Amino acid sequence: MDLEAIPGVGAKTAAALRELDDPVATVESGDVAAIARAPGVNEARAARIARGAIRRQHDDAGRVLATDRAREVYRDAIDLLRERTVTDYAAKRLETFYPSASASRIAEAQSFVAAAVERDPDPAVREALAGVDPLTDPPAVRVRDRCLASGDAETLARAESAVPELSVETVEDTRDISELARSYATVVVLDEEFAGLDVEGDVHVRPDALETPAETVPERLLSFFAANRERLEAAAAVHEAADLAPAADLGALRDALARLDDDGTIVGDDELERLTAAVDDLDAAVSTAESVADDRLREAIRERDVTIEGTDFLSLVEQGARVDSLLDRELADEYDEAMARAREHVADALRLEPEEAELADRIFGDDPSFPVDHDETAVSRLSTELTAARDRRAARLKSELATDLGELREPVEDLVRDALELDVELAIARFARDFDCVLPEVVEPDADANADGESATHAPGFRIEGGRSPLLDVDFDDVEPIDYAVSGATLLSGVNSGGKTSTLDLVALIVVLAQMGMPVPAESATVERFEEIHYYAKSQGTLDAGAFEATLRDFGDLVEGADGRLVLVDELESITEPGASAKIIAGILEALDGQDATAVFVSHLAREIRDAADFDVAVDGIEAAGLVDGELRVNRSPRKGHLARSTPELIVEKLAGDRDTEFYGDLLEKF
Repeated sequence: MDLEAIPGVGAKTAAALRELDDPVATVESGDVAAIARAPGVNEARAARIARGAIRRQHDDAGRVLATDRAREVYRDAIDLLRERTVTDYAAKRLETFYPSASASRIAEAQSFVAAAVERDPDPAVREALAGVDPLTDPPAVRVRDRCLASGDAETLARAESAVPELSVETVEDTRDISELARSYATVVVLDEEFAGLDVEGDVHVRPDALETPAETVPERLLSFFAANRERLEAAAAVHEAADLAPAADLGALRDALARLDDDGTIVGDDELERLTAAVDDLDAAVSTAESVADDRLREAIRERDVTIEGTDFLSLVEQGARVDSLLDRELADEYDEAMARAREHVADALRLEPEEAELADRIFGDDPSFPVDHDETAVSRLSTELTAARDRRAARLKSELATDLGELREPVEDLVRDALELDVELAIARFARDFDCVLPEVVEPDADANADGESATHAPGFRIEGGRSPLLDVDFDDVEPIDYAVSGATLLSGVNSGGKTSTLDLVALIVVLAQMGMPVPAESATVERFEEIHYYAKSQGTLDAGAFEATLRDFGDLVEGADGRLVLVDELESITEPGASAKIIAGILEALDGQDATAVFVSHLAREIRDAADFDVAVDGIEAAGLVDGELRVNRSPRKGHLARSTPELIVEKLAGDRDTEFYGDLLEKF
């Protein structure tokens, strides 16, 4: 697929998408989170790209939602679904479902939905979903104890691009590599010509290092898992709560995460913790050891019987008198014991191994001094050795953990995606349960032969049984069910506040949902696969000449358009004078009757329109049962082939029955 061929994807967006590992497969998958990993692409934009890719796959270039009111109904439908999601991902993902004129797209969406409505929206699963988010790519970490080295300019350029986490150094010979080994804990040489070199330090010749980044810079993988720890743990909890088969071994994942700190460092290894503490505490341990030795010598001096009083001797010492010869002559054994205690303290405090303790012994020499002094060179040497040991240990553990996590890298992508997709399915399942929905039948127009023997199509329109609108401002359980079916052009009559507009809204909502592939709020429904949905809301008052002309132009374009449309119009007569309105509506219905269109026009002028039309206009009516205690009682399901009485007629009829006067009887006869 050419990325720029996707509707709404230009050159800049296509370039960003190509940064993904497999851009075409990712875009075609509809995975909003994966698409949003492209630079500069947020989830809302990713949803539009996914929707465009779906249209491209199904050759679905049509515009089903042809009017503002039709688009409003679609937004209402999406909002009802989005309200039932837990994650932001699912809310965006639902926007990849749209009213389509493509039979293959509708079938594909219905297949997804049919499985989704079987899900159990368990509150425990929803609670676990609250912690799930799409995986994130953390910023590149900077590793300072390791470098890449090469003498080839092209290799150096590739290394800087492929492994930005490491320093890349230029080398010409073995001496350059040896110099690097003194500055870095590990040197990775990329040139095969250096194979077999023998230099001091941790140097590896690995020409394939750029092809195996998990081994070269395991910190990249570790930082990814560290940054996504909570998302992964939440996704694992979702799979367990929903009893889903996870794509990743959850035990292995949790074990690996337990060995990783939030900053991407290794935890849980006693030896690494010992070495890290030793490096961090070395200076403090040496200082404390000096104090231990000084305290021992003070004690020995005070207790020692020498030529001068011990207190006088101590005073001389503390005044800076030269006492090394006196210590050597008079307190040699005590000094040796003080040094032993100092060395023992360093070894114990830092938990040094025997070979490390040997280096520590050099910190305190045999030459007597008071106060005790240490050899800074020996401290530096021990620090260097401990640091190198720590870094080698950490590098090995990182490499081992990265190897384990490398096997989980792709599975955890599926693990999180499956959890997020479950939220999409559960939202659809909750929608279906909350509004007693059923999966509708979306049918093709019936094909017959006309008088000339040529194929002609006649739209089956729609059939709704037990439909209830969730868009009404009442509790859904209190909504009265409606049965209604229309094929061809029809007028819908009825009393004021009888539910004519609500009926149009319900029809529009069910058709929109059906062509999205979604379940619909009805006991059963059959809907034609319409090419376009034109829904015109009631005009707010009479239009001026310019607006009236613009409205007529819209309907002129409508009747000259393609076949296979649903047209819903609410009280078009309000745009101008009643007499003119009846004639205009009659003319529009005549044009639609000659096309493969399904139309429902709500009007209080049904009798006048029928008289003005040159064909037998179908008229349905929402019949009022009468007035009870001043309130209208209505049968909400439209009655086929029936011109409903108006509210004024019902009131006159009631007055004629209540009062024995000729006036109301004569008035009633005029209806």
